[in-house]
Amino acid sequence: MHPAPAFHVTDEARLLAWIEAHPFMTLVGAPVGRPLVAHAPVVVRRLETGLALDFHLSRGNGLAGALVQGFSGLLVGLGADAYISPDWYVSADQVPTWNYVTVEAEGPVAALDAAGLTTLLDDLSAQEEARLRPKRPWTRAKMSPGVFDRMSRAIIGARLTVERLEGTFKLSQNKSEADRDGAIAGLGDDPMAELMRRAP
Repeated sequence: MHPAPAFHVTDEARLLAWIEAHPFMTLVGAPVGRPLVAHAPVVVRRLETGLALDFHLSRGNGLAGALVQGFSGLLVGLGADAYISPDWYVSADQVPTWNYVTVEAEGPVAALDAAGLTTLLDDLSAQEEARLRPKRPWTRAKMSPGVFDRMSRAIIGARLTVERLEGTFKLSQNKSEADRDGAIAGLGDDPMAELMRRAP
């Protein structure tokens, strides 16, 4: 996380909305004494016991074997990012910087059982198929009998129980309105420009 308070986001609703819009995240863990990384789409779970992020990994992934015992993990989501040229500012004597959005969720990671994996895969498919409307949603009912069960044996479901959820939304909040406007104009139609326009 960036240390500047101006960029720090702890609003749970805002962070979860961002994750739901950008569900592909990076899992980091060190269950065997060195950092290991995996990448996976997540489904947000609002449980009675708190927040969780469910995902699945190939059984061949280095982190998959550690799921049975469980480990402390960190899911990181990266959003839009952009280089900001000091030439775009009105103010003199500025330096280049990089604007970006990132969200971190930290907590214990454990394996899901077979039923939990099936639920996750159904929910993940429904989540992503909804983005493709008006296309009719794909479901596993379209698969030949037995194929889903066979293919799902190659993966393992997992849940990170969220103990810490924070974000960095570095969108030039520390700059004057004129400097921000100059950077937005300089970025043109880059997605970062729209994020900066909408920043609180």
